[in-house]
Amino acid sequence: MSTKEKRKGINFPHVYIMFMLVMLLVVVLSWIVPSGQYERVVNPETKITELNTENFQYVEQTNAIGFMDFFTALHNGVVQSADIIVMLLFASGALYILEKSGAIAAGIHKLLRVAAGKEILIISALLILFAIMGTIGFGEGGIPFIPLAMAVVMGMGYDRITAFATSTVGLAIGFTAGVVNFYTTGVSQTIVGLPIYSGLGFRIVALVIFIVISLLYILNYAKKTKADPSKSIVAAEYAEQLQGTTEAEYEEEEFTLSRKIALLGLVAVLIGSAYGAIQLGWGMPQLSGVYAIYAVFLVIVLKINPSEAAATFGTGAARLLPTGLAIGFARSVMILMDQAQIIDTAVHSLSQLLNNTGSVITLLILFLVVIFFNFFVVSGSGKAMILMPIMGPLAKILGINQQVMVVLYQFGDGFTNYLWPTSGGLMAALGMSNVDYAAWVKFSMKLFLILHFVAFILILVAHYMGLGPF
Repeated sequence: MSTKEKRKGINFPHVYIMFMLVMLLVVVLSWIVPSGQYERVVNPETKITELNTENFQYVEQTNAIGFMDFFTALHNGVVQSADIIVMLLFASGALYILEKSGAIAAGIHKLLRVAAGKEILIISALLILFAIMGTIGFGEGGIPFIPLAMAVVMGMGYDRITAFATSTVGLAIGFTAGVVNFYTTGVSQTIVGLPIYSGLGFRIVALVIFIVISLLYILNYAKKTKADPSKSIVAAEYAEQLQGTTEAEYEEEEFTLSRKIALLGLVAVLIGSAYGAIQLGWGMPQLSGVYAIYAVFLVIVLKINPSEAAATFGTGAARLLPTGLAIGFARSVMILMDQAQIIDTAVHSLSQLLNNTGSVITLLILFLVVIFFNFFVVSGSGKAMILMPIMGPLAKILGINQQVMVVLYQFGDGFTNYLWPTSGGLMAALGMSNVDYAAWVKFSMKLFLILHFVAFILILVAHYMGLGPF
């Protein structure tokens, strides 16, 4: 498919429009769903306000949603989400300085040179590298590096689908495992009152399992199509590719000592953030401060002009502003639900519905709900703002650990970001890589079904082992 061709299909509304439609739905529901509330009590040990799940009552709505309430909720949603939004802006700004410095590209090139002549090792290394990028929350931020990886893989004689999958599946499984992914893990844990990045060990195990499954799937396809090009999903193009002199064309980046130190600094930031959040009780201000320190560190180590670095930081932060607004708009949904006093009613109704279904069926239903909802609201952090305030209290009522519910949310959110046609990041990656959506679905559907099945098994394991805060 030519890059000049326009992709045909349904045009879905922008994510902001989707959130406003959900807000409008809340207004309609406020006229239909009765208001209700649980008794709130302060836990004397944690000092956190919790629901008394034994005491629910319906109440008379005294503050109906007015015309201006609808639109001021947008402002209030952004303001109430400011801590999270600012932290994301600081992290994105610092990481963009690293990206623009060429350190990441240089690291990839060095990895490829070390693995020269070892095709399986190269594919494995690239997938793991992109998985690491995904698990620290790169997501769409990893898309600019996909063409580089594709050029290398296609240069070794593999087809375009193998090349695209090596990087894209890596991002998918890394983002889903969410070891230190603030967009899903961090936001969700913040909402339900868990230490940020707690449950680290379980998520690392999940990431390893996802990597093994994905590698076996991709390598099997790569081996099969290289042995018999007619079995390629893009067989016609692959035949033309093999007849040509395809080479891995990419601009070489030198892996200097300063770039090595810069990447080691990123590792230190991730480890330090996780330790600080879990052991020292750090919140958004401290995590933002860590990334501000890292930005200064990069300026010194990479000898970047401070003014240029500041401009780059601003550009990087600006890339995350749409996501930040999406988080605020998602919070607006909860503000309206809270004003209409129907959040507790929803929790109570769901708990009554699921109370006698058994834990396995309950977890499966909730898992499918997140997967389905992701079709309409792809933003992981924005969706967490809508679902976790309901799923968190629901988990307490049904006897499910909060950490298990966060894992369920992560696994339900991540994979389909790279499958649903409503995902702007996926469609951008496909367009940049000249890969047809139908061909991608044909290749990836079976893999993602397997990954979802394994993810649900892991959710059950987490539930039955009583996966706790840490």
